[in-house]
Order: sequence, then C-alpha cells, then structure tokens
Amino acid sequence: MIDTLPFSLIVSLTFLLGVVLGSFLNVCIYRLPKQESVVFPASHCRSCLRVLSWHENVPLLSYLVQRGRCRGCGERFSPRYFWIELLTALLAIGLVVRFGLTIPALIYFVFVAALVTISVIDIDHFIIPNRISLPGIVVGLGASLLLPALTFWDSLIGAVAGAGVLLAVFWSYYLVTHEQGLGMGDPKLLAMIGAFLGWQALGFTLFCASLTGSLIGLGMMLTGGADRKTALPFGPFLAFGAVCYLFFGEEIIGWYLGMW
Repeated sequence: MIDTLPFSLIVSLTFLLGVVLGSFLNVCIYRLPKQESVVFPASHCRSCLRVLSWHENVPLLSYLVQRGRCRGCGERFSPRYFWIELLTALLAIGLVVRFGLTIPALIYFVFVAALVTISVIDIDHFIIPNRISLPGIVVGLGASLLLPALTFWDSLIGAVAGAGVLLAVFWSYYLVTHEQGLGMGDPKLLAMIGAFLGWQALGFTLFCASLTGSLIGLGMMLTGGADRKTALPFGPFLAFGAVCYLFFGEEIIGWYLGMW
C-alpha cells in the first residue's frame, strides 16, 4: 500500500517528520551538555522563562511568523533553530529518495539525526556526548542485522577499527608533541560511524573529514579568523564525511577506481 502513495505525498510526510525531529534535536543540543532532561520542563524562552504555547512551537513556521523573537519579551531566538529543523528535514527526504520507504532509511535517519546533534554540540562545547556516541555504537551493531548491505562482522570491525585508528592518532600525536590533538570523544564517534556503515566507510570518512577540516582551517587562517594553534572540533568533519559516504560514497569510490 505504501508503494502506491504519490511521491509528492511521501516527500511531504517525510519533510514533516524531519522538521519535527529537528525541533527535538534542538532541545537535545541545548540541554544535553547541561545534563538537563530533554523532556521536562516544557520548551520556554531562556530570557523571560515563559512556557511557549503549542502554536509557538510549530517547527519552521513559528520562527518565520514570530520573526525569530519571543512573543512575550521580544528576545531574539537563534536562527540556528530554524536551520537545524530544515537540515534534518532535507536529510530525511534525501534518505527516502536514496533508500525508499524502507527499514534502512529509518535506521539511517536515526543515524544522521545523531550526527547532527553531535556536530552542533561539538561546535558549541568541544565535547561529543557519551550519552549519544556509546549507545550509538550498540544501536549500530544491532542495526547491522537489519541492513542488507552490512553484516554484523563488518559493523563490529568498523566499530573496533574506528576507535582504534583515532586512538592511535591521539597517542602518537601526544607522544610526539605532549599535546592533545584530538578529543577522546572523536574515537567513540568514529566507532559509532563504523558500527552503522561498516569498516569499508572508515577510509572515505577519515579522508573526507581531514580534507574538509584542512580546507576550512586554511580558509580561517587566510582570513585572519584563526592561526596554526587554533583548535577546531573534529566531530563535525567526521559527521560530514560519514554523511557523504552514506549518500555518495559508493559512486565516488567507483569513479575513483575507474580512473586507474
């Protein structure tokens, strides 16, 4: 019956599901680093502490109608709330387009939602919450039993190798420089990525993360926004590499190998 639904309806419903989840991700991004519940209290203005009514909590629409401000005190809300909701919805649509209305699409939806949450928290606080990455490893291992393109052993090796590679980088850099070049959350994040995508994704993810991180770091240095000692969170780059592999990895790897 699902297969008979019009494509436009499928996209519309997926978009709605995506923005709703994106709204929840905004709550997680703000509250998890503070060790607060993501359920209670209800959504409220951080300035005047007024509890927001249901019509002030409609994803995307409420932000646009209220012009990004609290109706009570006029305090401006960060536009990031809007963009995270939109990004989550677009990722959801992309997954449905690529994988259809399938169990893998649902699993990867949970995966990319976790990556979005981790990325923004890492940008804000330079931490990758264990409350997401560690359960994420377990969920990824279990999900491998439902993913036709992934075996449990691919997932397990991916998790172990993902953590092992970045732990080796961490200790090698520390022994040479006596400084921390990576946070301890990054190996756990790559382990989660390996659990969901398999060991085959690790090389692509690391290459993509290192390349984009280097380009952004170089761009910041050229514009005076950073110097050689400026720390950049690596989590968002790992997440970007994982999402690129999920959507385009096989095609890019096939194209590259075809050049030789």
